[in-house]
Amino acid sequence: MTGAQHSHPTQAVVLAGGQGSRLRPYTDDRPKPMVEIPGTGTPIIGHQLNWLADEGVTDVVISCGHLAEVLQDWLSQAQLPLHVTTVVEHEPLGRGGGLKYAASSLPRPDEPWYATNGDIWTRFPLREMAAFHEERDAQATLALARPRIPWGVVETDAFGHVLDFIEAPPSPYLINAGVYVFSAAFTALLPDRGDHERTTFPRLARERRLAGFPLPHGAYWRAIDTAKDLTEAARELGTQAR
Repeated sequence: MTGAQHSHPTQAVVLAGGQGSRLRPYTDDRPKPMVEIPGTGTPIIGHQLNWLADEGVTDVVISCGHLAEVLQDWLSQAQLPLHVTTVVEHEPLGRGGGLKYAASSLPRPDEPWYATNGDIWTRFPLREMAAFHEERDAQATLALARPRIPWGVVETDAFGHVLDFIEAPPSPYLINAGVYVFSAAFTALLPDRGDHERTTFPRLARERRLAGFPLPHGAYWRAIDTAKDLTEAARELGTQAR
């Protein structure tokens, strides 16, 4: 039963249309979410669907673009833990337009929904994020990650003496982690074409209707952009890989 009784969303959109040019040659013959993390035997999208199902999601709309048929073939043969629909953008609609187009295929348009980028690997309690969203009466809530800076940093004192070398420290800034909770009414606020991060989000921020949910301490999060991200994810997940 949905509605007031348990108000976390049970439907989600996964944005899986990116080119993944920085992941070549892995993406020469497949879209980015179909790239496998070495040692796991499952593509990124498979892990995302398992995570969403574990978090109570029953219906997912996957927005495909680049090499959509490869993703659709895999979905047709995989044993999926939830119901999946795919939509393909026949012309580029921009990030906001693509999100709106995918949302139009959600089974319950009068209920809230999650959305996630198709190229991130993460695990954290989505239901907690949905509760946070509801408490703040937000139209949209984005998950915020604190990535590690990819370089070693040098700490100095006021006189310019080097005090310490710190390898890959956490960034002092939070970034958009690419996971969202949206109210049912949010869909209508999206542009038909263009980028909601330049239009809808700034407007909601001015109205104090946009919330930011910092990922809980210890939550795993990584954007898979480059081959280095793949090898590091494989190393980090070595303990969990089956």
